[in-house]
Parts: sequence; structure tokens; C-alpha cells
Amino acid sequence: MSREQRSRIDGILRQPGPEGPQSVEQIRAGFRALMSRMAVPHDSIRTTPTTLGDRPALRVEPRGAADGGAGGGPGAGTILYFHGGGWVYGSPETALSLTGNLVARTGLGAYSVDYRLAPEHPFPAAVEDTLSAYRALLDRGEDPSAVVFAGDSAGGGLAVTTCLAARDAGLPLPAGLLAFSPGLDATRTGASMDTKEGVDPIFTRAALAHTSAMYLAGADPHQPLLSPAVLADLTGFPPMLIQAGTNEVLLDDSTRLAARATAAGVDVVLDVTADVPHVFQAFAGVLDEADEALDRAALFLRQRIRAARPVPTS
Repeated sequence: MSREQRSRIDGILRQPGPEGPQSVEQIRAGFRALMSRMAVPHDSIRTTPTTLGDRPALRVEPRGAADGGAGGGPGAGTILYFHGGGWVYGSPETALSLTGNLVARTGLGAYSVDYRLAPEHPFPAAVEDTLSAYRALLDRGEDPSAVVFAGDSAGGGLAVTTCLAARDAGLPLPAGLLAFSPGLDATRTGASMDTKEGVDPIFTRAALAHTSAMYLAGADPHQPLLSPAVLADLTGFPPMLIQAGTNEVLLDDSTRLAARATAAGVDVVLDVTADVPHVFQAFAGVLDEADEALDRAALFLRQRIRAARPVPTS
């Protein structure tokens, strides 16, 4: 661990912003500015705008991949990625440091979905779009055993809720699920919402309530697609890796989902790093713990793709 690195990042994230609740436009612009500072492995990846389902998407591939195929050759595997941003802000471009690093480390290709955002498109628009993207992969012949869901923050929550929606729709489930600091409880009942207030350099309960109200638009948060950490039946879920930091108010979203998964007989790894903030993996290249966590995430994704594939017979 590097105490100096962690302290520097904490200071960056605590820089004062505008006073009081921000408009949607201010929130989106501020997030774009923050994420533009994150390192993207441009030398190792290539990106192409495309569509998936009914939505725009960003195709991210290793530079060594054959045209039209994922890394490691056509059909090697696909990461279906859902960006963070409280269901209100963010885009495939703001998440490119994360998606790009996963692609560069795994050799797998990825699609990052530009799902609809609140308040223009509140719940359940985002889940509808991510499920549609998964259906599109299956419809074009993608083997579900070669697909893994991944996402950060709200997108980590979507990785879980898209899996719920896919199971409820009778679709085959992906080979694995990776979530970075997922948002999994719209009821905000986790103890860390209070115990980590002030420790978290990014979020407060009030700030989360502001964006959550836009996404909920009056919907009852007491339902599995909004609060899977406390209400979802995870029976039949694929293996999961959940990564979080101790310095975040959403920490208990991760710990409680891991407990529910374990109780449902799901293989789950809960990977908690000390003294790092929400979605610390975005600080790859400047925070040792971020690079180490991404290496562990890449190993998990490669193992899930390999383990889910049938062994060829001679």
C-alpha cells in the first residue's frame, strides 16, 4: 500500500465544489471533468462507436484483436460493461479507464452500454436498456458462457439487476459478474451510510438522496430491481466478484449482497481494500491498490470465461 498515494487521491476528491444541490447539467459536467483525468490505456485498446440493442454503445477491443473478434481470437469472450454515475450521469466514455483496463488486462473485447439516464428516463429505463443489450448479444449468437457482466457504482448495481431481469425473463445467465463499488440499496439502510459519512470523500447521504430521487421518480425503493442487496433472490446466479473500499458510504451494499449470495449458494468473492474510496480502480496508474485490484478482477473474468466453456473432446 502507498499511504502517500491514497492521501493524495483523498485530497483530490475532497476539493470543494459548488454549494448546495447541483443541477443535472452541473453534475454531469463535473463528473466528465473528473473522469477525464483518469488514465486510459490507449496504446493497448481501440474503441469504436456502435449500437447494441436499442442503444448506442462503445466497442472496446485489444489492439491485437482480429477485426470483428474479441481479444484472443473471435469468440474468445465478451465483457458487457455498465458505466457508473448514479443512473443520472456518466457514459461509456467516462468509464473508459475502467473498461479499457479490463480489456487490456484480459484480452477480452467489451461493449459499454450507453443506457438512458434519469431524470429524463427514470427507473426502470436503465435496466430495460441493459437487458436489451444482453438480448442483442444472445440474438447475434453470442454464447452466454462467453459473456461476463461488469460495472462500477450504479453500473455495478446494473450488473446485478440485469442478471435478475435476465433470469426472470428466462434467458441464460452470463458466466460471471464483476461489480466495482456497486450501488445496490435504494432504501439506504446500510450501516455504512452513517458510519462512513465524512470518511467517504465523494458521497454523503444527502447527495445520494438528491440523485436517487431523480432515478426513482416516486417508485417504491423496496423492490429487488432497486434494492437487491436487501431484497433480491440470488438463486442460480453466476459466480461474482465484488470489489469495494472501506472509505465509502456504500460499503454495506457490497457486504450485504455478498452475504445474500452466499446464503443462496452462489460462489462470491468479496474483495475489500482498506482506506480507498468509491470506485478506486479508476485511479489505475497512480494508485497501486487500483492496479492490483484490476489485476485480480481480470484474473476473475478470464477464469470465469475459461471455466464456463466446455472442454473440447478429441
